Amino acid sequence: MDIALFLDFDGTLVDIAPRPEAVTVEPGLVDDLLALRDRLGGALALVSGRPVAQLDGFLAPARIDAAGLHGVERRVDGALTGGRPEDHPALRTEVARLQAEARALPQVLIEDKGASVAVHWRLADPADAVRAEALVRQAAEALGGAYRLQLGKAVGEIVPVGATKAVAIRSFLEQPPYAGRRAVFLGDDKTDEIAFASVTEDGGVAIRVGDGDTVATRRLPDPATVRALLRAWARGEAIDLDTLPAA
Repeated sequence: MDIALFLDFDGTLVDIAPRPEAVTVEPGLVDDLLALRDRLGGALALVSGRPVAQLDGFLAPARIDAAGLHGVERRVDGALTGGRPEDHPALRTEVARLQAEARALPQVLIEDKGASVAVHWRLADPADAVRAEALVRQAAEALGGAYRLQLGKAVGEIVPVGATKAVAIRSFLEQPPYAGRRAVFLGDDKTDEIAFASVTEDGGVAIRVGDGDTVATRRLPDPATVRALLRAWARGEAIDLDTLPAA
C-alpha cells in the first residue's frame, strides 16, 4: 500500500511519563521502525512536539525523518531546517520569566525547547496546576499574534503561530518519498486534532491513540497496541487500515 506514515512520539510510540526525560523506549521499537520505513520506501516520519535532537537521543542510533517542535523543525533525508532559538527573542524573554515565576511551584516543569516552551503540571497539586496554566496563558498573551498556545494533557505549550503538525505533514507530502502517497497519522493528544482534521480532509487516515473526543476516524487504545501493530507491519503483515477500530 502506498502510504506515508506519520507518528507522534509521547503517548503514541512510548507511554507518557511523569517528566519528559523519563520516557522509556521499548526494546525492539527502533528496529521495527527502521524495518517498516524500508517497507514503505522511506515514507515514515516522526511528528512531535519534542526537538528533533531529543527524538534522536531516544531512538539512537537511528535518525528518522522528523518534524520537531510541532513543525518548527523539519528533517528529511538528513537535512534539518528551522528551530533556531536566536530567531525568537520575544519568546526567550518569556521563557526566562516563566522559569523565574515557576521557582515557587516545585512540581511544575518549564521545558525550554529553544524555539518553543512547554509548561508541565502533571506532578503538581491542583492549586499549583491552576497557577501553572495561568502562567503559560499569560506568557502566550504577552507574546501576541506571532505565537499560539496549545493545551494538552497537563501541559501548555507556546509555539510559533505557523507551526502545526498539520502544516508539517503537508510539507512532507510535497517531496519524495512522501509525495503521491496517502497520509496516515497516529497521535494521542488535543494538539494532534488539527493534524487529524487536515489528514482526513486530504484523503488520509487519522488514528487517535487512547480515549477522548476526536475528529480521527480510527482509534487504538494505547501505545502498547500501536507498537504491536507497527511490529506486525514491519514483519510483513498486511497494512489494512479498514480493519482498525472506528473512533
